Amino acid sequence: MNEHERSDYPIVPTKSPNKGTGKEPRPAEVMEGRGWAEGNPSQHNTTRTQSRTESVPRALERIRQAAERNRKERFTALHHHICDPETLRRAYLSLKREAAPGIDGRTWRAYGENLEWNLRDLSGRLKRGAYRAKPVRRVYIPKGDGGQRPIGVTTVEDKVVQRAAVEVLNAIYETDFVGFSYGFRPGRSPHNALDALWVGLMMKKVNWVLDADIRGYFDAIDHEWLVKFIEHRIGDQRVVRLIRKWLKAGVLEESAWTQSETGTPQGGSASPLLANVYLHYVFDLWVQQWRQRQAHGDVIVVRFADDFIVGFEHREDAEQFLADLRARFAQFSLELHSQKTRLIEFGRYAAERRARRRESKPKTFDFLGFTHICSHGQDGRFTVRRKTARDRMRRKLKEVHDELRRRMHHPVPEVGQWLGAVVRGHTRYYGVPGNSRTIQTFRYRVIWLWRRVASQRSQNGHVTWERVNRWTDAWIPPALICHPNPNRRLRVKT
Repeated sequence: MNEHERSDYPIVPTKSPNKGTGKEPRPAEVMEGRGWAEGNPSQHNTTRTQSRTESVPRALERIRQAAERNRKERFTALHHHICDPETLRRAYLSLKREAAPGIDGRTWRAYGENLEWNLRDLSGRLKRGAYRAKPVRRVYIPKGDGGQRPIGVTTVEDKVVQRAAVEVLNAIYETDFVGFSYGFRPGRSPHNALDALWVGLMMKKVNWVLDADIRGYFDAIDHEWLVKFIEHRIGDQRVVRLIRKWLKAGVLEESAWTQSETGTPQGGSASPLLANVYLHYVFDLWVQQWRQRQAHGDVIVVRFADDFIVGFEHREDAEQFLADLRARFAQFSLELHSQKTRLIEFGRYAAERRARRRESKPKTFDFLGFTHICSHGQDGRFTVRRKTARDRMRRKLKEVHDELRRRMHHPVPEVGQWLGAVVRGHTRYYGVPGNSRTIQTFRYRVIWLWRRVASQRSQNGHVTWERVNRWTDAWIPPALICHPNPNRRLRVKT
């Protein structure tokens, strides 16, 4: 690919911090330590020659070092790492054991019954070019807005190959991805993104927030643009052909096969990485250049997959950015959802300014399951309060109620252990400072639903609270804050 072809999607070789007037990096984009998957220890090698007999983790570390030294280098010898039986075995063992089978009906356990032969056969077909990606089985899961989200269920074999390819490609792309990108990356979690957003809102001059939503992002990705982006770094055409096979495998829905012209199926092992690569070139690098060249004040950005929040010091910057972003997305077949994209006044002085104009309290926005609210701490100072998003909590409680009815006649200890895991998982995610009352409400509602369903099972139609309290003491953990202050955790990681 020549330099003229690259002009439409600029590549910024450096990871600059958020725009600011001082020398310190912006908190919302401070580069965090990059975690690596188990089995990929750091090796300090100087030569770039990659022997096919060396261990795969060591070879991947050498690829990472080469990618970090030269941000424009294209890698032409990657395919044999994907075909390596050790890489395929690690990929198989990293898959979910109880995941739904693809169109061939083969489960993870069934594939593992003759694992060594299956992996040798798969490795051979990959090396010969005889591997063929199978169509994706489409299913639907409910969304928070009442709609349905399409999910693609791939076969175990395709998951293994995709996971192996992702392990190899991550060695390159983890050196390229910018600091404010958090979704589906090794060593990064939703709470890292939430911490960065909170610190950015608290520490920088943010008066306006763009809460944006990309309409059907995973279904709108343009295949040809995606392949062009991949070829910026991947010169091994065998790897590119593998990606094309997954993109063109098609979808099987109710026995009807349709070829996919756009999109990457959600649920595939490679889809998160491919989606990140697409937005890296379409959004991340463009944002970096926009704020360096056009912004007149502070700009913070936090992105988790296709969810992103952009904060601005000046309203003029925010409005110009939104207009430019719409035009940018249109070039690459993406569109902002008109009803879910909002520019709101938010920040340290939002409440005071709106009060002077005799307007209502500042509006809130949701990000990664939390509603973010302009508030004040016990000392009277401004703070950003985070609480469980109402729709998330309502949907989870409905799931708990439906499952309790299904388990109505199961033994109490079995139901108690399951409910304990539900409350524990909910608390581990939503137990952030300032959200104590909401997670305690969730725990109480779960216990209340348990009593209600148990009473329907009881012969006299009533289960006393005394009895339910004994169940609660035995199986339901307390709802306690389990995450530290975002500023403290972000500083520790950086």
